[in-house]
Amino acid sequence: MPEGNPSSPHADGRAARAALDRARDLAAQALGADRTEISFTGSGTESVNLALLGAARRLTKRGLVVTWAAEHQSVLGAARRLQAEGHSVEVARVDGSGRADPSDIPASAALVSIGLANNEVGTIQPVAAIIARAHEAGALVHVDACAGPRWIAIPEGADLVSLSGHKLGAGRGGILFVKDGVRLDPLLYGGPQEWGRRAGREDVGAATASATALAASARDRGLRAAAAARQGSALRELLAELGGTLTGADFRLPNFASCAFADRRGEDLLLALDLAGVSASSGSACASGSLDPSHVLLAMGLSLDQALGSLRLTTGYSTTDDDLARAETIIRTVLARTPARA
Repeated sequence: MPEGNPSSPHADGRAARAALDRARDLAAQALGADRTEISFTGSGTESVNLALLGAARRLTKRGLVVTWAAEHQSVLGAARRLQAEGHSVEVARVDGSGRADPSDIPASAALVSIGLANNEVGTIQPVAAIIARAHEAGALVHVDACAGPRWIAIPEGADLVSLSGHKLGAGRGGILFVKDGVRLDPLLYGGPQEWGRRAGREDVGAATASATALAASARDRGLRAAAAARQGSALRELLAELGGTLTGADFRLPNFASCAFADRRGEDLLLALDLAGVSASSGSACASGSLDPSHVLLAMGLSLDQALGSLRLTTGYSTTDDDLARAETIIRTVLARTPARA
């Protein structure tokens, strides 16, 4: 990978610029976009923040920003920041599966943010209906597509789309689609990089990896999703058999298996599974250092005890049937020996 600064005119810089341009074209092709609509960022969280803060700060503070209570913390955190700055913000409720309702978008909406799918329980959101409803109100629509594009397509029509290199399997980096004509205030000020949306030297390696992973996801998601659906279904059946209450909608990402145990602590299960060689989660990885219950599960109406006993398992591109069989054996053993709460 070229190590030069893409903004420099020397040979190393030109090589880096050429590599960055190839990555931009690849990402644009995967999203059905123009190259000028693609900006690279440092992470999915940065892409979300640039989209929401950047768009809202160009609106009047009377323009209503709408999102839902089970969205990722990067969305909710940006919404809280906007509220602190004096913007009108509405955080709507979700149903018991974590699903958003398009009818929650009022005529006064100016900016609407919805996830492609919930990152904790895998519920696929009615994104197309939300885009249509928001555009009827004259609002911009942001889709947080950090979770899900490896398995499902992103509906057309959004004004802003955030993607995470990490979630795509690229390791680091982020991508932000900005529809032609939509203007953003930058979070970083300085040079004109990324069409003036993000100052600073571009990370060519991260951009190339993220764009390549996005293109591979678009190309392979049909075949990959079919395999994931079979594996995810097996894991969900196992968790239900072992006493877990499945969480999320039936219409979910195919690789997700999430549940809640009313009589067990999620952190106890995670530690025991980790020691046995299975990596699991009890909520968002971005909040893994916290023992607080998942805000997603509480928003869905689960009790505090259920939320504290949550468990999330996901499969990936590299998960084999042998991996799954081994994990099932370990999960049965761990749940059998992990004591219930008093």
